Amino acid sequence: MSRIVMGIDPGLNCTGIGVVRAWPGKVEHVYHGVIRTDSKKTLPERLGVICEGIRGAVDEYKPEISAVEDIFQSVNIKSAMLLGQTRGAIIATLLSYGLSVNEYTALQVKKSVVGYGKADKEQVRHMVEVLLGMKMGKSPLDASDALAVAVCLGLEITGRRF
Repeated sequence: MSRIVMGIDPGLNCTGIGVVRAWPGKVEHVYHGVIRTDSKKTLPERLGVICEGIRGAVDEYKPEISAVEDIFQSVNIKSAMLLGQTRGAIIATLLSYGLSVNEYTALQVKKSVVGYGKADKEQVRHMVEVLLGMKMGKSPLDASDALAVAVCLGLEITGRRF
């Protein structure tokens, strides 16, 4: 039996969304994309755009479970606060659909998908392409990061680790 899994790479400028179908022993690509916001808009307007994009993806792909990348350490307190607000809005939106929300650090995602916790974004993209048997072309790295989050959760719920 398969499950539809949604992964989110939160960002105020660009939020990545990845959706996979997780089967025992494998994961399949369903969707990936990004939600971009206009930096000239207010924070509430930008969060509204992100939440609307998340709602659209949930309505279309009907995930059964979700995961959001956790906040990284940041020396810039303002950036960390904005990312925290973005994550909070995303998590609240997912919870409003009754989805459970798992959280993974970038280290956990990289270790699960690449096998190395300090892999760079290009290595993550490459392994996502290998694991899902697809090419992402010129898709933003935020989209491949979101797919990596979805793959991480998909592997966990099916009991398979790399």
